[in-house]
Amino acid sequence: MALRILGLAVVDAFAIMLLYLLLRDGVWPIAAILVLTTLVVNVINFSDRLIPLRWMSPALAIIMLMVLYPILFTVYTAFTNYGDGHLLTKIQTIRRISQDTYLPEEGNVYHWVGYRSPEGDFLLWLIDEDGQAFLAQPDKSLEQVSPEDSQIGQLDNAGFPLNVEGYTRMELLDVIPILDSQLAPLEFGDPPLTIRIKSIREAAQLKPRFEYDDEQDLFIENITGTVYFADESQGQFTSSEGVSLNPGYQVEIGWRNFDRLFNSPALSGPFIQIFIWTIVFAFLSVFTTFALGLFLALVYNDPTFPFRKLIRAFLIMPYAIPGIIGILIWRGMLNPHFGVLTTNLVNIVGWTPGWFTHPIWSKVGVLIVNLWLGFPYMMLVCSGALQTIPSEIYEAATVDGAGVWQRFRKITLPLLFVNVGPLLISSFTMNFNNFAVIYAYNEGRPPIPGTITPAGYTDILISYTYRIAFESGRGSDYGYANAITIVIFLIVASITLVQYRAMGTWEEISENV
Repeated sequence: MALRILGLAVVDAFAIMLLYLLLRDGVWPIAAILVLTTLVVNVINFSDRLIPLRWMSPALAIIMLMVLYPILFTVYTAFTNYGDGHLLTKIQTIRRISQDTYLPEEGNVYHWVGYRSPEGDFLLWLIDEDGQAFLAQPDKSLEQVSPEDSQIGQLDNAGFPLNVEGYTRMELLDVIPILDSQLAPLEFGDPPLTIRIKSIREAAQLKPRFEYDDEQDLFIENITGTVYFADESQGQFTSSEGVSLNPGYQVEIGWRNFDRLFNSPALSGPFIQIFIWTIVFAFLSVFTTFALGLFLALVYNDPTFPFRKLIRAFLIMPYAIPGIIGILIWRGMLNPHFGVLTTNLVNIVGWTPGWFTHPIWSKVGVLIVNLWLGFPYMMLVCSGALQTIPSEIYEAATVDGAGVWQRFRKITLPLLFVNVGPLLISSFTMNFNNFAVIYAYNEGRPPIPGTITPAGYTDILISYTYRIAFESGRGSDYGYANAITIVIFLIVASITLVQYRAMGTWEEISENV
């Protein structure tokens, strides 16, 4: 009991600390999931009625953080402007813009060398343009020094001491790892002209470029006096002239991403084209792999067929090879310049299809590759399903005068679909989101001309979403990509539901066989 309470106390303390950091930065979605997860873990461990769940509470917490949060985050960001230029929360953006500085006319520029005490305190030796030397410490006035000072060691050729009493000189290799994280945020000297480090060898008397007014929610630029108001519809601080400060921040924009998807001609055009190809690709992938797999399963189901076990073993090889390797092998064989298949086609017929450049042939190529990857699985599934069909049914059908095609259509297919139907549905769902074969084969190319988003003729919805999120030349647009993700989920869920209902019809047919 005591050990359990101690463990919960450690978990709660860590959660509270993390919650404080998240709320400070305005990261509300993660904070909400963290609170919910922590409450669930505490309720399970303090409730006597939930004792059976105590050993499962760590797994439940991981599921909530690793599964529930990404789902909720995807849904939430689909209704925001989350993307390049709007990656930060408003609190983080205000903090970032407030860090911008400028060199005023009265400011001085110095060359510097840093020193560090055993306690971790920093000291700067500064030399201005007139050659005067100063010692600078955080939040303390500048102290003009001379080389004759007793606490100053021997000077190097540039005029910097090799050591200062109580401090050790930092060499270049010591400065680089901590320049941005520890040295750059420090302010040396008295305000308002505090000295900040500009680069690896320069420091200057810098002033904040922008001042934030918390009450009016605006920035004032100290150089020109320009006022930048918070525009909550765009997630930017914008002046009356329309000039915006970067970066922007995340704001909720309602259904704007979905409106862009369905109503913008430049976006809905490729989306509809890609959606149709996604349906065709998934259907043809399932149909071709199932047809070839079933054909081979029927052929090698005959126990009198010679070497059938050896041939089966060879046919399963594509299934045993990692898919990405198989795709790259096919990509090499179809290479237009030195691929084995293309060069042989040129030698035989004097022509080869544009496997990677032609809109139609590139689709044919990706279907061929997917057929090669998928038929061994279907062959194994169908081989197992065929063993469950009683041979007496075929014997009775033969006695009744049924031919081969009638036995296949009236007996084999209905009984087979009952067993493999759910697997065909899962295969369709998998191919609907088969990112690997599309991206590894040709990265969704060739490109569709005239689109403002990266879209290719072989792109399916999932690869199109990926390219919008990570490859767009206009910057990553995660909010729009997540809106497409939600649409993909709804489409797949609807198709799967219809397919499962259709399977009920096949079960009724099988009962009458």
